[in-house]
Amino acid sequence: MATFAATMSSLKQEIAKRRTFGIISHPDAGKTTLTEKLLLFGGAIQEAGAVKSNKIKKTATSDFMEIERQRGISVATSVMGFDYKSKKINILDTPGHQDFAEDTYRTLTAVDSVIVVIDVAKGVETQTEKLVEVCRMRNTPIIVFINKLDREGKDAFDLLDEIESKLGLNICPLSWPIGMGQRFQGVYNLWEKQLKLYTEVNKQKIANSIEIENIEDPKMAEMVGDEAAETLVEELGLLQGVYDDFDRDSYLAGNLSPVFFGSALNNFGVQELLDCFVEIAPPPQPKDANGVLVKPDEDFFSGFVFKIHANMDPKHRDRLAFMKIVSGTFERNKNYKHTRLGKSMKFSNPTAFMASRKSVVDQAFPGDIIGLHDTGNFRIGDSVSEGPDLEFKGIPSFSPEHFRFINNVDPMKAKQLNKGIDQLMDEGVAQLFTLESNNRKIIGTVGALQYEVIQYRLEHEYGAKCSYENYPAYKACWIESSDEGQLEEFSKLKYRYLARDKFDRLVFLADSSFSLSMAREKFDKIQFHFKSEF
Repeated sequence: MATFAATMSSLKQEIAKRRTFGIISHPDAGKTTLTEKLLLFGGAIQEAGAVKSNKIKKTATSDFMEIERQRGISVATSVMGFDYKSKKINILDTPGHQDFAEDTYRTLTAVDSVIVVIDVAKGVETQTEKLVEVCRMRNTPIIVFINKLDREGKDAFDLLDEIESKLGLNICPLSWPIGMGQRFQGVYNLWEKQLKLYTEVNKQKIANSIEIENIEDPKMAEMVGDEAAETLVEELGLLQGVYDDFDRDSYLAGNLSPVFFGSALNNFGVQELLDCFVEIAPPPQPKDANGVLVKPDEDFFSGFVFKIHANMDPKHRDRLAFMKIVSGTFERNKNYKHTRLGKSMKFSNPTAFMASRKSVVDQAFPGDIIGLHDTGNFRIGDSVSEGPDLEFKGIPSFSPEHFRFINNVDPMKAKQLNKGIDQLMDEGVAQLFTLESNNRKIIGTVGALQYEVIQYRLEHEYGAKCSYENYPAYKACWIESSDEGQLEEFSKLKYRYLARDKFDRLVFLADSSFSLSMAREKFDKIQFHFKSEF
């Protein structure tokens, strides 16, 4: 009994150490560069890379796929873990591009808090609004980081108003910029009550800062000049009058968002963000499974797969299932039950991540994300448990917006093509529909860029070439009906537009919004769903 109590208390300690968060934003706001800098401060890398910069030759650590390096964008979520101030931090860097939004939505099911990055010049953009909306649905705690202050941009107060009105966030600034663009001199940290001035600009290494505790200090005017010092005292006075003081409980409930200013590329304000984050961010949270709340400190292990990535290493053709651990302790080579298949499985080399660098782990705890080598047993949303049969909810497929037939260019490579399509669809990059009438395959995606990525990966990873032709569909609707007769009648009438998805569920590919509303009117006993989990 004593050993059990000891293991429970060490489990609680491990849980308290963990911080798992996602970084989200509109494309080009600087997510991946911020991730790099956080890794730099965490001591995980010695030199930071950038996504695209003329002066910095090293590419970003989190962009490990060839296509990402070519285009200068992130197309897949990457996972990185490091230790900082006795905390174990897991970062999920998500793609900002809207064509890969589905990957990002799924990733948000696996994080306990979020950092939103906003570009000072562009302010709040549409993609940011969508992503924050997903976070607010789940009451995920949010920290805002306003980036690129070394460039000219919007006034700081205007930006705060925009964040409040467009994102619907209640905010509280914890750092404040001194000047902007050419006049940018540093950041005053309200959280620690100190001024950080930057004397050198060294984009890849950590810069030194000079600290001043009291803003009325005459040294302050010496450092930044009389005018800038006066403006700062004035603006901080305004802030206190307008915005609430920071309250951790309301931040954890998702009702208050701290705001930080900085420039990730030049290391302004990143350390302050990390120091505060480590202190205030939530540890691993409970998760709902079949209406039961599974707490992190349960005495049994459970976790769910939120992402599958084929060919992490092109030499080995391996598939990795990314699993978020929800409760208990995961141990290597121990038998666990795969809930959907109902069979027991053990994992001999589970891996922890540092983007493409991986290391085998013997144990993992709630909040951690591990990679499991997969031979085709996993789908997105699968649960693994040592205790009761759990099914963690919340990872649906959405109706795609673009549809195209996929054709094989080289008949000799049909096998490679089918295998490639099969594996890439398991990743959730896109969805596959097979027409009932002639078995032709249609690929549905959220964004048009996906087709290029699929084409590129099929050719470079599977050695199969494909071509596309348009398929005129408006929406994919998953169908269910309690009335067999009506379903049969509908199937006869709409035979040309019916397809099966990857899991053999019946899908109606409506060709226009008019034909969908007519079908709904005529067949009132059939439900048409826009997402796969209903």
